[in-house]
Amino acid sequence: MRIADLYWLPKVATTNDELRRIAALKSVDWNELVKVAGEHLDFIQTNRLDKILARHFSATNLPETVTKPVRLAVLSSSTADHLLPGLRVAGLRRAMFVTTLLGDYGQYLQELGDKESKLFAFDPTVILFAFHAEHLLGNPDPALSTADAELLVSDALNRVTNAWRLARVCFKGQIIQQTVLPTMNMLMGANEHRLSGAGVTLVERLNLRLREAADVEGVALLAIDRTMTQDGLATWHDPSLWHRAKQEISPVATPAYGDLVARLIAAQLGRSYKCLVLDLDNTLWGGVIGDDGLEGIKLGQGSALGEAYVSFQSYARDLARRGIILAVCSKNDEENARSPFEKHPEMVLKNQDIACFIANWSDKAGNLRAIAEQLNIGIDALVFADDNPFERNIVRRELPMVAVPELPDDPALYAKCLSYGGYFEALQITKDDFERTGQYRANAQREQLRTSHTDLAGYLRSLQMELRWAPFDKVGLQRIVQLINKTNQFNLTTRRYTEQDVLSVMNDPKALTLQLRLIDCFGDNGIIGIIIGKPDGDIIHLDIWLMSCRVLGRQVEEASMNLVIEEAKRLGARNLLGEYLPTKKNGMVKEHYRKLKFTQTNELDDGSSAWHLSVAEYEPFPTFISTVRTMHD
Repeated sequence: MRIADLYWLPKVATTNDELRRIAALKSVDWNELVKVAGEHLDFIQTNRLDKILARHFSATNLPETVTKPVRLAVLSSSTADHLLPGLRVAGLRRAMFVTTLLGDYGQYLQELGDKESKLFAFDPTVILFAFHAEHLLGNPDPALSTADAELLVSDALNRVTNAWRLARVCFKGQIIQQTVLPTMNMLMGANEHRLSGAGVTLVERLNLRLREAADVEGVALLAIDRTMTQDGLATWHDPSLWHRAKQEISPVATPAYGDLVARLIAAQLGRSYKCLVLDLDNTLWGGVIGDDGLEGIKLGQGSALGEAYVSFQSYARDLARRGIILAVCSKNDEENARSPFEKHPEMVLKNQDIACFIANWSDKAGNLRAIAEQLNIGIDALVFADDNPFERNIVRRELPMVAVPELPDDPALYAKCLSYGGYFEALQITKDDFERTGQYRANAQREQLRTSHTDLAGYLRSLQMELRWAPFDKVGLQRIVQLINKTNQFNLTTRRYTEQDVLSVMNDPKALTLQLRLIDCFGDNGIIGIIIGKPDGDIIHLDIWLMSCRVLGRQVEEASMNLVIEEAKRLGARNLLGEYLPTKKNGMVKEHYRKLKFTQTNELDDGSSAWHLSVAEYEPFPTFISTVRTMHD
């Protein structure tokens, strides 16, 4: 099983026929192309689909449901033309439209320094740097001393980080750095690390330093060196093609290369999946709980099969611990379905690990819709893991926006399939991520409390809510950046900020910044709101206002508005200006500013609107939420 094989995508016998059929059409539906992109495509099929995509769609000719196009610039020191179709089709697989620009061979510094270059005209939203070992390290002398070898690595690192900084000055988009491919041959063998000047040793050292620098600079890494460790170098790199055409990545691996890049772009845009939905029988344990009983299912020590299911459960549990929501969707009687979670001694997953548990005899597509609704997340945030090919295909047909990995026959490989599929790619992990399952379970308890009250005021009062707030600070920086780049529904403008953008706002004493955390009787909801106001004389422009959908309907919007006014007064502002920029997902906040007493001043044909509020005329909303300013060390 290799990442280069894209084996988690379903192999469809009719793919070539479908490509021929679509190629003959005068017009093509976008979703039809997305569906084909989600199949297992080889290099040739990928190129054919890319040509169809280019013929029917452009950045100015996209359906309204498609998010803003991604402009990806590839700045490489080797031949990379053959990579572009795979990059575009991998974007399509995630319902992103990706346009690409390939920089001239090895001329990235010149292009970054020339405002008349095609790079500046392209104005990329993402820049991918891909440098080969010889370009960065030359042809090192194996006899280099340890000190001289370190100087060589430091010089290479400085050239890379200078390129990052120059790119960041010129463009505001995401920067991705490919780690250096370990293509050099060993001179000593297993103890190569003892030869300081050996190419293998230098590449390993440089990749380590790249990781450290990327953490500091907020750069996303395309960890191709680890991928090659898993797959084997020969799968990704062909020395003959390197010497003949300077192609560092073998053409047969380019669909997978594109997928690895698209994951990082999707993670930056908040398009990674959020929830793993698990079937039970023959997915979390061997056998059928309703037929075999608690004693008869295969789980745990005593059999290789039972241990394989334990291993998969452990992987799912660890995903939950790092912030992925777990749910259950099973055709079963609920009492039977829950019994292993409560009574089986070898069960790794417990009830408290599952944020939403649905077991009944309804169709799974309908239950997946219910899970998304109960968790208050988009159905396109779900990954559905089921051992049954029939159920997988039904869900793919009925809910094409749900990711359905093609689980292998052997349960020992389930975890590897999900891991290699990259569904849950993340650029940062925050404290709130580690607490997410508990937050969603607490939300379910809040819903039970709400339904037990006959009046809304009584329910809100019983929650004992406290809104803790603070200006932006470095303690919350990663979570602030994460929320800005992943929140799509309750988001007035859906503007994306890099870490440097957020730091710039933090360092502006006239800017209004709020990070909001909600505490109630059930626990800590985590950071649930981010607001950024940019100053312009006595006016503050509300550039970002986003909130977690988990807390809506609890007067959090009104309490937050009261805080915005207090901060605006402190900053000497007399007027607030807000705007709503519509997307396919944020229609729920179209009337947000009207509800908060703003006056609409403009509305354009695309649905965007502008709003005004006089600070002096504002009267605070009464709420059942107390507000407390918190300070971080």
